[in-house]
Amino acid sequence: MKDLRTLLNSLDPEADLARRHVWLIQLFEWIRGDESSIQACASRLQTFIVAVETQPELEARLKAWWQKLVQTVEVTTLLADFGFAPRTAFFSELAERLRRKLLPGTPETIDTSELFPLVAPSRFDAQWMAALKEEQVNQLVTLLSTDQPLDTLRWQLCLMDALTYCTAQIRATGFSPELRLRMDRANDDDRAFHALSGDVDAFRTAFFGPVRDEAMLQAAIDQYRTRLDTCRWAVNGVYNHLDKNGISVGMVFLLRQLRERIVRVRELLDALVSPTPAMAALKLLARRVTIGQDSKSIGALISANSTLLSAKMAERSAETGERYITRDRGEYREMLGKAMGGGAITAFTTLLKFMVVAVGLSAFWSGFWAGVMYAGSFIVIQLLHLTLATKQPAMTAPAMAAKLKDIDSPEALNSVDVFVDEVTHLVRSQVASVLGNVFMVVPAVLLVNVMVQLLLGRPMISHKEAGHVLETLTLLGPTLFWAAFTGIILFSSSMVAGWTENWFVLHRLDSAIAHNPRFTAVLGVGRARRWSRFMRGNISGFASNISLGFMLGLIPPFTGFFGFELEARHVTLSAGQLAAAGASLGLDAFRHPAFWWCVASIPLIGALNLGVSFYCAFRLALQAHNVSGVDRARIRRVIWARWRSNPRSFFVPD
Repeated sequence: MKDLRTLLNSLDPEADLARRHVWLIQLFEWIRGDESSIQACASRLQTFIVAVETQPELEARLKAWWQKLVQTVEVTTLLADFGFAPRTAFFSELAERLRRKLLPGTPETIDTSELFPLVAPSRFDAQWMAALKEEQVNQLVTLLSTDQPLDTLRWQLCLMDALTYCTAQIRATGFSPELRLRMDRANDDDRAFHALSGDVDAFRTAFFGPVRDEAMLQAAIDQYRTRLDTCRWAVNGVYNHLDKNGISVGMVFLLRQLRERIVRVRELLDALVSPTPAMAALKLLARRVTIGQDSKSIGALISANSTLLSAKMAERSAETGERYITRDRGEYREMLGKAMGGGAITAFTTLLKFMVVAVGLSAFWSGFWAGVMYAGSFIVIQLLHLTLATKQPAMTAPAMAAKLKDIDSPEALNSVDVFVDEVTHLVRSQVASVLGNVFMVVPAVLLVNVMVQLLLGRPMISHKEAGHVLETLTLLGPTLFWAAFTGIILFSSSMVAGWTENWFVLHRLDSAIAHNPRFTAVLGVGRARRWSRFMRGNISGFASNISLGFMLGLIPPFTGFFGFELEARHVTLSAGQLAAAGASLGLDAFRHPAFWWCVASIPLIGALNLGVSFYCAFRLALQAHNVSGVDRARIRRVIWARWRSNPRSFFVPD
């Protein structure tokens, strides 16, 4: 970093474009210092002002440099367009942010939206700018200006042009068919976009008129602000439509851009009519620093534009999850029966898994056909209305999170006790489903092994394969890590399910199946409607089961290709494989310590499958529902009190 004397000596208004801009970058670096003190920045700026004021020749060079700068660069891009996507599309903006992160910018530009991030690249710049006093800012303006009224007029023209450009963008976005067709047609709010250009023209005429009429100017400002509010209300109607008919990340991005442009117009309007234009300009620049930092974050872009989609996915999962929570003995017995049915189906899944392995295909094709087999088995369980235990947590977690939204409201009496009741219902529901799956899959696998023994004269798997099963399931290996990883897979499949259902609803495919002439010509009107209802009710389950099946089958070979094979440990499938290994080894299995290490791993696999999946889904649902500030300590105390007083309620209904 240069010292002030060297910096001032290098000031050359006749230098080329890049060198003039590099000098500005270096000046800000000197003012910023080590970013340790805002007051130190103000002091350094004052030192700069005094140093220039005491040297008339230097002051003349600075004024000439400043005039060359303002005449060369295009300021309206910084005022109107900075921080907005060049194309109103989510993935285009994502690619643009990646480009800005990976590729350096150049000071050889007349676009201030490209130059400004190089001049003020830190949030600290916004802090020291905002801390400057009006007296110091006026000193700086006097130091730079050659003709105060002319400079003020030039600034006002730039603001008015930026205002006009922003308004044109708002009108164009409001006229886009994606938004126009989704606005509320019950009122004429959507027609407010038509009159925006007329409001800007009226404001421009009143502001720059030869004789300013303050009453006319204020009326034009009020009319313009009112019109912007009406446009904002029209945009809110689009959000209501999306909430009912499915969320699109691209649509949410478009809406956010539109709402932020409306905020930008208000900001420019306030600066244009401000009685202290210098302070208003400084405020705009400080705000641009913050916008520049926000517009670089890829995580913020994804988070901001996926919140509504996450909320909708959590809402749909919560609706499904309610069906997996048992609250009385009848529902508990029904859940246990469905889980036992799911365990019986999984016994045949285990047989098919060993058959795929026995064929000896390459890693990819073995994983692919294993995925097909898993997906098919899971869909059979779904269509028979049976239960696979590990599918529950990702669905029940959003249902639990939704109950936390009003837990601290005055209207919710004894809400914590009610929530803890739901916790006990949830825990015992999942315990019932795991027990039903595991206790049924073991005898079912043994029965299948007997059938194979009678038909083929040998057990389901050989002694060598049985030994391999014991090696892979032992508690002494990485089994618990794989079980936790499987919990993430289970959560991921629920996200695929939520996204697919939202996509299905967004594109109104149920209506297309029911009414499209091609479908009705082939299926008939009645059958097409039945197919429509069937797909609407089962699309989420199909997506979840198919994605889960292929992730269980294909993740090991894909990760193995890169040298760090990740495996899955699903509690029901693991119990079935262990039963097959025990059937192959016979009674000798009970004398093998490795067998008992595998038996000990089964409940831990189940706990990690359920716990990790539930935790991920619960955290996402809390964020999607904007649940914060919940007294978690109070909830934990009540849960522990319930456990001490009535532990049985967590396992079986009273």
